[in-house]
Amino acid sequence: MNHRTFSVVICVYTEERWTDILTAVESVRRQSLPALETLVVVDHNPRLLDRLTEEFTSGHGSASPGEEVRVLANAGPRGLSAGRNTGIAVSRGEFVAFLDDDAVAERDWLRHFAEGYDDPRVMAVGGRTLPLWASGRRPVWFPEEFDWVVGCTYRGLPPGRVPVRNVLGGNASFRRTAFDAAGGFATGIGRDADRRPLGCEETELCIRLGRALPDAVLLIDDRAVIHHRVPAQRERFRYFRTRAYAEGLSKALVSHSVGSGKGLETERRYTTRVLPAGVVRGLRDALLGRPGGAGRAGAIVAGVAAAAAGYAVARAHARSGVAFSHGPITAHAPLEGGTP
Repeated sequence: MNHRTFSVVICVYTEERWTDILTAVESVRRQSLPALETLVVVDHNPRLLDRLTEEFTSGHGSASPGEEVRVLANAGPRGLSAGRNTGIAVSRGEFVAFLDDDAVAERDWLRHFAEGYDDPRVMAVGGRTLPLWASGRRPVWFPEEFDWVVGCTYRGLPPGRVPVRNVLGGNASFRRTAFDAAGGFATGIGRDADRRPLGCEETELCIRLGRALPDAVLLIDDRAVIHHRVPAQRERFRYFRTRAYAEGLSKALVSHSVGSGKGLETERRYTTRVLPAGVVRGLRDALLGRPGGAGRAGAIVAGVAAAAAGYAVARAHARSGVAFSHGPITAHAPLEGGTP
């Protein structure tokens, strides 16, 4: 494996995650394969921008490999997609990796990503995301099949290093040239701090990438591990139901953008095979007197119903026309330093 240069993008939006942000950056600095740079992109929060700029520009001098941190203002509309696009636009690495601001990457995270690119056809490599529950353990009713609700790898994804339709955005990497071919993340689909907990912007991008480069290979390598914090409010059923509904909305937007064939290809297997098996497993555990079995079975049914409702609502609205933006990535200046 030749030395490969990675730019790591961490998108942030709130000072409430200050400690998490610093911990995420530190986990990048400690990689066994040093990152070329860490790009911290602040989503329309001038106070946080100033505070992070001061944190990473005072007293560091010339940075060692893996220690350079650049703080940027989101140059596009509010939201995760535009923040990621801002980071991509100014990145200098051959590869761009994305890490959630409330996650910690294991030491060999980038090294495992890099190994996946030995094949020149590989355009993206994702990893495995494990939950760090605020309560210290998984709620007994929370089914592993729905770990995507809290941004983590869910039961039903294949193990090992395997080809997939799409990687999961909070733990993923792309060749820089992938964005030249397919454009950036679509705004109007993904997460916005002031709106419902939408997602699927990485799914839409990966489908477009496959269309732009039909021979492209996208992988998940479950050795590339990060640990994602799950706050207490996300351990509650109310959030579970809200996030499942938002996922239905998001899937409808993706289908509207790229068509329902590719937009729902993976989801059909998930809903017809993985989820029924989860319901059976939960009912079996209930019959055996194991804690939470009935709750897990019920949560799967409720989650499917909420997602289906969101999908139906969004499809009805989408018929009136939805605008997406995912044009070519271009650098904007100036982006670095204090309040814009």
